[in-house]
Amino acid sequence: MSTIRTTRPLRVVAVSGGLQRPSKSAALAEHLLDLIASEIPCQPHLIEMGQIAPEIAGAVWRSQLPGAVVQQLVAVEQADVLVVATPVFRGSYTGLFKHFFDFIDQDALIDKPILLAATGGSERHSLVIDHQLRPLFSFFQARTLPLGIYATDKDFSGYRLQSEALIERASLAVQRALPLLQLAQHTAPLQAEEWLAA
Repeated sequence: MSTIRTTRPLRVVAVSGGLQRPSKSAALAEHLLDLIASEIPCQPHLIEMGQIAPEIAGAVWRSQLPGAVVQQLVAVEQADVLVVATPVFRGSYTGLFKHFFDFIDQDALIDKPILLAATGGSERHSLVIDHQLRPLFSFFQARTLPLGIYATDKDFSGYRLQSEALIERASLAVQRALPLLQLAQHTAPLQAEEWLAA
């Protein structure tokens, strides 16, 4: 399959709600970033909640956050495309994952394509994508992509994907997203690349 030619690399930011490192959610997010990068020139960037959790847990206002965390928020706000992946905790995304997005400007994600993913201990949590993640990003008026990816523990070997069915579904999700990713490439304004400076 040919790579899409672009004038500027697509800014693709993944946010993992996993609080541990290594994390299955981060591994899934990185896999999706790699799939996107194999199809379209991009600047991939991964944000892991486990790395910034101590700095955001006690903050109420964005002004209380350290500069390094604000830079991560700006990276999300200036991204052309988002990938979000979170472990399921008691039927929903993690609290710090939600807390992070509480600091995002409510107009920053309008029409932004978002690929949704989640990890859980069993199949019984697979509806978290449609029942929890989609409503969250609908509030932001984002453009959630139609095919989400849900992985269970048995889909991994350590922290690497091993399930062929899941790998195929992830590939299909990215293939179906390509028209929107190309549209995002051509419609996003050119901006200075300080968004990743940290």
